[in-house]
Amino acid sequence: MEQSNYIRKEGCPHCGSSDANAIYTDHAYCFSCETYSMLEDREPQQPVNTNLIDGEVNALTKRGISLETAKFWDYRIGNYKGQPVQIANYKNNKGQTIGQKLRFANKDFLYLGDSKDIGLYGQHLWRNTGKMKMVTITEGEVDALSISQCFNNRWPVVSLPQGCASAKKAISKSIEWLEQFDSVVLAFDSDPQGVKAAHEAALLLSPGKAKIVSFPPGYKDANDMLKANQQKALLDAIWGAKSFRPDGILAGVDLWDMVTSKDDKESVSYPYQGITDKTMGLRVGEIVTISAGSGTGKSQFTKEIAHHLIRQGETLGYIALEENVKRTAQSLMSLSINKPIHLGSEGVTDDELKHAFADTLGTGRVFLYDHWGSTDSDNLLNKVRYLARGCGCNWIVLDHLSIVVSGMEGGDERRTIDTLMTQLRTLVEELQIGLILVSHLKRPSGDRGHEDGAQTSMSQLRGSAAIGQLSDMVIGLERNQQDQENLHTTTVRLLKNRWCGITGICCHLAYSIETNRMTETVMDYDEETTPDF
Repeated sequence: MEQSNYIRKEGCPHCGSSDANAIYTDHAYCFSCETYSMLEDREPQQPVNTNLIDGEVNALTKRGISLETAKFWDYRIGNYKGQPVQIANYKNNKGQTIGQKLRFANKDFLYLGDSKDIGLYGQHLWRNTGKMKMVTITEGEVDALSISQCFNNRWPVVSLPQGCASAKKAISKSIEWLEQFDSVVLAFDSDPQGVKAAHEAALLLSPGKAKIVSFPPGYKDANDMLKANQQKALLDAIWGAKSFRPDGILAGVDLWDMVTSKDDKESVSYPYQGITDKTMGLRVGEIVTISAGSGTGKSQFTKEIAHHLIRQGETLGYIALEENVKRTAQSLMSLSINKPIHLGSEGVTDDELKHAFADTLGTGRVFLYDHWGSTDSDNLLNKVRYLARGCGCNWIVLDHLSIVVSGMEGGDERRTIDTLMTQLRTLVEELQIGLILVSHLKRPSGDRGHEDGAQTSMSQLRGSAAIGQLSDMVIGLERNQQDQENLHTTTVRLLKNRWCGITGICCHLAYSIETNRMTETVMDYDEETTPDF
């Protein structure tokens, strides 16, 4: 397949940019609006005059380029069809000029000669690298001259022939020559296009060879710094270029400040001391999954945590998909006055209602999602993002996960939950929120179910192993509905604890029908002596 070659830059008919539209032999691409078009979709272009032109070597006073540097690079000033142009002569290894890049006063460019043979600008100057261990690559010819001048024209500097758009192609073409050097310093422009091109180019080189320059704030490129008489700062930026590592790869030696800084993750206590002792509290950036069988008090337990967070001054978002928003709101209010408002207002005074409201919903720190039943996963994620970013919620309750996909027709429920959990995990990290997630359990094997007090385990999480894998804490609730003596007593078991690794029974909670509260209680037996029927 024949390679397409750059011809010139011109205005873009789509976005109106004056110089972002690059014209190649078979297509055009605008780096401003990212519009791609084939040549047949464009008006026919006049053929380029391939005759090379003459010019004189002169200092580029406005650019800060000396006559000596211009002579070294054979950078000339000439005239093309009545217009003054700067001439960058591209030469082969024999020093013969094989092409020219003309720069017009309006910043348009034009190539003369066969651009297929053009490599890195200035490469011919450094045929015998010898003990020269470093080469610098710039985005444009004048930037190459600028850095070379600061090096007294003694250290290898080259330029991309067609700006950052040509980075991958040009570096791939000259990769054998570049690999001779211990370090390849990429001094591309500091705009987003230049940064992106530098990262892409660095991946073409041997690991550890590429370094990327960060220009000081206020300077786009090397010539900007030269014109501002910042030669020393420019050299410091070149010599101080950081070794490139792909995103996510960190050197341990660079992590001193990170490991010695105070951890910003402050813990918030649970409403129960036994859980707090084993988990060291709740933290943003973590997912806490609460799981249990049917009728064991998952939602009540979750509301106790939510109410406790509100009382501690936290801002809370609540997504309850199995009950209407009125019941959720009343349940939270009930916990403030120890009366089940959601079961009826009998015995509740107006003052108590006002207090319950002011203590919870009226704080301005509680936001609820008014929706019942299953919902599209993308819609759910958008609501979580809005609760965090738009409402300032640092804690979000989702009750419960399974119902999100319950309304789907067909499809793979496990795969869907896998994807949703991964997306939720990403959101938690991105938004730095704490997510309290309710999830159902599968029925355990054997005759004894969770309603009979069967012990919970990680393997029983319903839907996908990703729930357990991506959660930081997994809390299982156990209650034997057939045990008349302890009918309203729930055992809280910590199944996973990524924070410190401690698991096992945290505490026992007694539920009061009169107060609608779960309070910590002491059982007559401990974990070791609890019979496993």
